[in-house]
Amino acid sequence: MKEPIITSLTFQNGNAEEAMNYYVNIFENSNIIGIHRWERNAQGKEGTIMHAVFTLNGKKFMCSDSPPIHDWNFTPAVSNFIECENIKELERLFSKLSKNGNVTMPIDNYGFSEYFGWVIDQFGISWQLNVT
Repeated sequence: MKEPIITSLTFQNGNAEEAMNYYVNIFENSNIIGIHRWERNAQGKEGTIMHAVFTLNGKKFMCSDSPPIHDWNFTPAVSNFIECENIKELERLFSKLSKNGNVTMPIDNYGFSEYFGWVIDQFGISWQLNVT
């Protein structure tokens, strides 16, 4: 393979840029690598993201605003799993990611982990947070 596998997020509400900026501001060692926007008279709404690449804590992601609306959207069956350095980091991320989102598993001891939480953020992306 030419590169490692990259997670690609397809947004259907025209909010890919808002989500990308939100994530880059939450996670350390994160940045936007490049943005290509839909131009006038193109398939997508002018100015929205045709294709963007960014990193979250050094891991590469891609995102786009999809011109057609699909019958599917994000599902918690596929989530981002984060091994946090400590409880303070987990609580900070959990608080930020759950704001205007949905807590599917509050921070607790679930047997498989003494400190674990699971949220679906305001954009529909699922995050599992763990301290080992």
